[in-house]
Amino acid sequence: MGAAVFFGCAGIAFGPALALVLLTVAAEPLRVIVLVAGAFFWLVSLLLASLIWFVSVHLSDREDAKLQYGLLIFGAAVSVLLQEAFRFAYFKLLKPLFRTSCSRFLSCPSRKADEGLATISEDGRSPISLRQMAYVSGLSFGIISGVFSVINILADSIGPGIVGIHGDSPYYFITSAFLTMALVLLHTFWGVIFFDACEKRRYWCLGLVVGSHLLTSGLTFLNPWYEASLVPIFIITLCTGLWAFFTAGGSFRNILKCLSCKQEDDSRVMRYSALQVPFED
Repeated sequence: MGAAVFFGCAGIAFGPALALVLLTVAAEPLRVIVLVAGAFFWLVSLLLASLIWFVSVHLSDREDAKLQYGLLIFGAAVSVLLQEAFRFAYFKLLKPLFRTSCSRFLSCPSRKADEGLATISEDGRSPISLRQMAYVSGLSFGIISGVFSVINILADSIGPGIVGIHGDSPYYFITSAFLTMALVLLHTFWGVIFFDACEKRRYWCLGLVVGSHLLTSGLTFLNPWYEASLVPIFIITLCTGLWAFFTAGGSFRNILKCLSCKQEDDSRVMRYSALQVPFED
């Protein structure tokens, strides 16, 4: 029974993410690099948030339960803000890869990045776009965040023991799995919206991303009242997914084309001349 719960909850939590990685990331080496690097950035943000929470707990009165609960909420808020700060730092790190032109190529700080792209792309095409980079980085944040949030729960699901034997909710494992799945998808959507907002300088979009992230983390403190946390989080996930879909250039027409399985031939080729390394005299 424990193995069934383990594999079932793991499939719910990471099934969509695994499918996205296998179908959209695994076949492209550059996307795999972006995926791994994004996970590293999230880990650094977690390390800093953990240090802040650890120091605050040791400097406070450990016997005061209300104070410790407040510090836990404070730690969650700091963790969210640090995650978004490192998401912005990751965007700034990757931004030179999106530049296609420089007024002074020899003195441009993104010259090495452009040369690398020109080397990877032998036909002069851009190997990865801004939207693809945003999607992969958001997915990496979501996967590593989901792993750290549910790994101990999955380990306990193997047994021994029975959830709910002392009057607790018997739905602890499955609700945790669904919450993790929503968190992975939310990070993916937030990544798409965040990168687009940074590129177009839409600061109100950045505020909505950070606010929705804080709201989602705050709703988890309503557990074990799962109806009050799980339902609103999935509503936020659905709304954020639609927002990310249209931000990435999606439309209802594209959905109909996808459902009808029709493909249009497009022989046009867009070349990025700035990716070509100029010959030196």
